Amino acid sequence: MRSLVPFLAAAAVLAAAPAQAAPPKVVKMLNRGAGGMMVFEPAIVRIKPGETVVFTPVDKGHDAESIPGMLPAGAQPFKGTISKPISVTFTKPGVYGFKCTPHFAMGMVGAVVVGAPTNLAQARSVALPGRAKQVMTGLLANVR
Repeated sequence: MRSLVPFLAAAAVLAAAPAQAAPPKVVKMLNRGAGGMMVFEPAIVRIKPGETVVFTPVDKGHDAESIPGMLPAGAQPFKGTISKPISVTFTKPGVYGFKCTPHFAMGMVGAVVVGAPTNLAQARSVALPGRAKQVMTGLLANVR
């Protein structure tokens, strides 16, 4: 019994320790990638509420900004600065559409799906310009 006490004490400390947060997901902003020109890689990210995504400009001239109408109710929009990384923690479940402002019409869009896609129908109905609509439709086609 005596040798069990240190083990039980250590187990109690570990059980009481807060869970480690998941490392942030990284979305690269690229002039050219596997999906063509002016892309986010990956273009779609699935995370749990409370997790973070870091949008990283590998190539200059890109930003990441939420698309109006493509956010869950009560979620805060975000807007990065050209050629600077932006870190966003997503707390509300749902679909968050995002774009590169200078290359929006060229189809440089993506989505973060946080937990259950509660606003999927709304996100699919948002009017987008040019190639952005085609790319986003493809991304959201497999979200359930």
